[in-house]
Amino acid sequence: MALDDGAIGRGIAPAGASRGAREAVDARDGGERLGGFDVRGAVDTVLTRVAPRLAAVELDTPLAADRVLLELDDSPTKSAIGGNVSVATSIACAQAFAISAGLPLWRVLSGDAPVSVPLPEVQIFGGGAHAGRRIDIQDLMVIARSAQSVEQALEMTAEVYLAAGRLMAERGALAGVADEGGFWPAFSTNEEAIEMLLRAIEAAGYVPGDEVAISLDIAASELRTDHGYRLALESRSIDSAAMCALLGGWLDRYPICSIEDPLAEDDIEGMRRFTRAFGKRVQIVGDDFLVTNAAFVEAAALQGACNAVLVKPNQAGTLSEALDALTTARRMRWSTIVSARSGETEDTTICDLAIGWNARQLKVGSITRGERTAKWNALIRAEQALGAAAFADGGWLPVSTRRG
Repeated sequence: MALDDGAIGRGIAPAGASRGAREAVDARDGGERLGGFDVRGAVDTVLTRVAPRLAAVELDTPLAADRVLLELDDSPTKSAIGGNVSVATSIACAQAFAISAGLPLWRVLSGDAPVSVPLPEVQIFGGGAHAGRRIDIQDLMVIARSAQSVEQALEMTAEVYLAAGRLMAERGALAGVADEGGFWPAFSTNEEAIEMLLRAIEAAGYVPGDEVAISLDIAASELRTDHGYRLALESRSIDSAAMCALLGGWLDRYPICSIEDPLAEDDIEGMRRFTRAFGKRVQIVGDDFLVTNAAFVEAAALQGACNAVLVKPNQAGTLSEALDALTTARRMRWSTIVSARSGETEDTTICDLAIGWNARQLKVGSITRGERTAKWNALIRAEQALGAAAFADGGWLPVSTRRG
């Protein structure tokens, strides 16, 4: 996106391996070229349909271009122009506005509202769709609750990551990394993976729960069957109530502070049951369950399902719609987490969103790989500008149980 004053903004659309059924869909070409994932058609849409409309628009706010994008396609799934078209354009226009203003994007997004440098949520083991479904749990992550700066949080996380690598090597189970940079999982049960993560926290010299807590992404929609849930690693099927009991047992035994998509996107009663039972003990995050949709967030809150939302701009299709989901969650007194995708890029806009919208938490993947470390480095630079006092430490996050 080029403005009349010469400012140029760029945006790149990420993609997800694990996708909610109701989220925005990417425009892909299909056919044989690049395995069907080519986006020449999407680029043509930008040049022939989107650009001419934007040429007549005055970019008077960072999200002004979204009005045009929503006029072109107001469907929740962005089926007319493609979610990759809309989110990349939305990001590019917001970045151009910030460059024209001579300010960081997070600053123009915040206006006069408070900002914070978000608490990192970092993957140590990848699983589910991120690791060939080698284990059923999709993400096993840590949150450095006791850190007083983002630099300290990342250093603590790096120590846990290195400790996990050493422990895996000692048992002859070190076998590369998953999609988001966490270690490839080589475990015989799902709980064994959680136990290994607990051991890695301890081996790094931290008190589990008090200093470093565990965060899980179950991605339960990926496990859904006609009759309940299938845990392929353990060759067993369970119903919704048993799934709640299984996860509840993990909450009793391990220092978990956050659990994402514990039930499937179509298991509303299961999510309500789980939230009633455990919502005061941990953060219960809706991802596929809510797909960054303000209406779904409000409905879930009124039904008593979840108490936090994962905000993925490409799930919604525009930054404006992502902001609507976040502000709706905040109105419902929920926690908010801005998130990357498994098919991530070097674009660091989600860091600006997390800071400027004061989301307080950011989920990017692991501590390795350039598309991940680009985000963490962006946070460090923002903290250097704002000061460590702006860091949203994790002391407020509840933890299911502690070990010390």
